[in-house]
Amino acid sequence: MEHKILLRETDIPRQWYNLAADLPTPMLPPLGPDGKPVTPDMLAPVFPMNLIEQEVSTERWIDIPEEILNILYRWRPAPLRRAVYLEKYLKTPARIYYKDESTSPPGSHKPNTAVAQAWYNREFGIKRLTTETGAGQWGSALSFACALLGLECKVFMVRISFDQKPFRKHMMAVWGANCVASPSTETNAGRKVLEEIPDTPGSLGIAISEAIEQAVTDSSGQTRYSLGSVLNHVLLHQTIIGLEAKKQLEMAGEKQPDIVIGCAGGGSNFAGLAFPFTADKINGADIQIIPVEPAACPTLTRAPVHYDFGDTACTTPLMAMHTLGHAFIPPPIHAGGLRYHGMAPLICQCVVEGLFEPRSYHQTTCYDSALTWAKTEGAICAPETSHAVAAAIDEAIKAREEGNDKVILFNYSGHVLMDLTGYDDYLSGKLSDYDLPEEELQKFTKDLENLPPAEQRKSGRW
Repeated sequence: MEHKILLRETDIPRQWYNLAADLPTPMLPPLGPDGKPVTPDMLAPVFPMNLIEQEVSTERWIDIPEEILNILYRWRPAPLRRAVYLEKYLKTPARIYYKDESTSPPGSHKPNTAVAQAWYNREFGIKRLTTETGAGQWGSALSFACALLGLECKVFMVRISFDQKPFRKHMMAVWGANCVASPSTETNAGRKVLEEIPDTPGSLGIAISEAIEQAVTDSSGQTRYSLGSVLNHVLLHQTIIGLEAKKQLEMAGEKQPDIVIGCAGGGSNFAGLAFPFTADKINGADIQIIPVEPAACPTLTRAPVHYDFGDTACTTPLMAMHTLGHAFIPPPIHAGGLRYHGMAPLICQCVVEGLFEPRSYHQTTCYDSALTWAKTEGAICAPETSHAVAAAIDEAIKAREEGNDKVILFNYSGHVLMDLTGYDDYLSGKLSDYDLPEEELQKFTKDLENLPPAEQRKSGRW
């Protein structure tokens, strides 16, 4: 039995996979303030044109530039591991595999797109990138990428995570980035929120507003905005995860996984693993694909599909997605990377199609699963990753009860070694669960009535 399935560097995927080419029903286009589809030129103040071309592409395969591969070789191909100790503990006939994305220098899957975005921006002549970050994984990753590629980096970190996870700020500083708490006094968007809610824990929507504002108001034109999730080109870059995993499962003697799992906030790590297998499901494979989110921020499991802004200040194009409302401020749970009001439109369209089966978990359930994981497999996972671990454990127990030797694959999206305060709170009995009350959901989604509706189109095959 192989505990680690390793690829040679010569086996690294040399193209990204674009699910938009194979969707049974195409996504609805993003809309501008006038309600008309956004054109590439309208996105030019925010993103470089070479990334905009990827964002709107329907090509199935997009080549990975050799210079990007040369940076990715620092940690890729990433290991596929079999959770043999967890299997034994659970007494399950299921075979549990996980793609270990914690081996990157910043400790998560995020550098897969951070490196690509920084490289494409540099090629376009950009000197400085702004971004937001929740738990700090994305901010750390972009800081790392900018340091390697010679770009300046400014990070707006959600206030609650800024306070809870100080070592993430230190990592960004080591790589030369400037990290500030969001909402801040540096932008009009931040000042407005602070005037209305001085003690706000912040949100990814607010931090996105601040980062975009700083990018588009740079009169030199040398600043652009970089996003760590949600958008098509971000998910595209992450598919290297699933493409590697497909080769590794074959090496392990597995024809295909029965179940694919990933935690989902904006959707990047889940999509990175799941999209290559989604293509197989579209072509007839029998695979259950499960995005997992917090019960406190139930975007896929409870929110309506509607056109909405991606940020609180309403500066982004309108996107057709599951949304809790752009004004939604989630409770301060420790899974900061999953505290987003929306979700990647590509993932939302797959949920509408019936290709994905989302579920949600409370944070204490996730931490309990994370402790089981730490005491069997040994590693300590990020709070976000613990959602995928919880679902994998549930599916393994279900396989035991049904007597099925299923193959379970999940994305181990990052470690927690900079964010251990959440574990301290859990072990001290300080954490509580939170179910979003229906009246709160209705309050935050009421503003959607003033925005264009999103037709839920599907083929009916699933």
